[in-house]
Amino acid sequence: MKRLIEILVISDIHLGTYGCQSKALLNYLKSVDPKIIILNGDIIDIWQFNKRYFPKSHMKIIKYFLNLIQDGKTIYYLTGNHDEMLRKFNGFELKNFKILNKKVINLNGHQAWFFHGDVFDLTMQYSKWLTRLGAIGYDALILINSALNFILSKLGRPRYSLSKKVKNSVKGAVKFINKFEETVVGIAFERKYKFVICGHIHQPAIKKHSIKNKNIIYLNSGDWVENLTSLEYHNKKWTIYQHDNNLYEEELVNDESDLSAKELFQGMLKEFKIDQE
Repeated sequence: MKRLIEILVISDIHLGTYGCQSKALLNYLKSVDPKIIILNGDIIDIWQFNKRYFPKSHMKIIKYFLNLIQDGKTIYYLTGNHDEMLRKFNGFELKNFKILNKKVINLNGHQAWFFHGDVFDLTMQYSKWLTRLGAIGYDALILINSALNFILSKLGRPRYSLSKKVKNSVKGAVKFINKFEETVVGIAFERKYKFVICGHIHQPAIKKHSIKNKNIIYLNSGDWVENLTSLEYHNKKWTIYQHDNNLYEEELVNDESDLSAKELFQGMLKEFKIDQE
C-alpha cells in the first residue's frame, strides 16, 4: 500500500554520477503516492556528464518520472546549478510537467517558495570554476566511499560517510551552511513567504526562524547521494523522510552498462514521443 502525500520534494539526485543512489530512490518512489512532485534541482548532473557514465538504474529513475507524467501526476522540475543548462527552457510545459527556476505554492493560506538555492551561493556566482573543481573532488570522494562501504557491507559492518565526516569537521563548511540558511530566510521574510524550501547544500533540515516577530520555516530536502532524504507535506505538516541506509546495495561503477549522452537524449525524446528534426 503506497503512502499518500500531498507534496513530495526531492533534490540533488545527481543522476550520471557514481554517488547517486538510484536504486534506493526508486524503491522509495514506488512506496509513495504524491499529488505534486517538486524536483528541486540537480536531478541530472550535466556538469559531470562527459564521463559517459549513465547506468540503467539511473535511466529507470527518468522513466519512472515519465510514467508518472503519463499517469497525470503534476511534476515541477526546478533547475539547479548542475542542471543549469535547462534554465533556458524556463516555462517549458508538456502536459502536467513544467520546467521552472522557482515555484510558489499556497499552502493553507501561506506562501511556500521553492527553489534550488544556488543563486544565493556566492561561491557559485563568483568562482564557478572553483566550484566545478570541488565537484570533481567530491565525486572522487564519493567513489572511494562507495568502495569502502562495499567492503564494510561484506564484513557485516555499518556504512560510513567520508563526505559527511569531512563536512562536519571543516569549520568553513559549517559556516557556509549557516550563512546560506540565513540568507534565504532573510529574503523569504522580505518577500512575505511563510516557507522557503531549498536543496543545493545536501543538508536536510526543517527549522523555524523568527524575524521581527514573524516566523519563517526553512526547509531543505537534502540529497540522494549521502543523506537519502526528501521532504513530504501532508495533512498540513512537513516531515523529512530518511531512507534506511541498510535497505539498499551499494552501486559499483561497473555494475551495469553505460549510456552515452547521445543515447540518453534519444531515449528521453522517445519516451516523450518528441520527433527529432
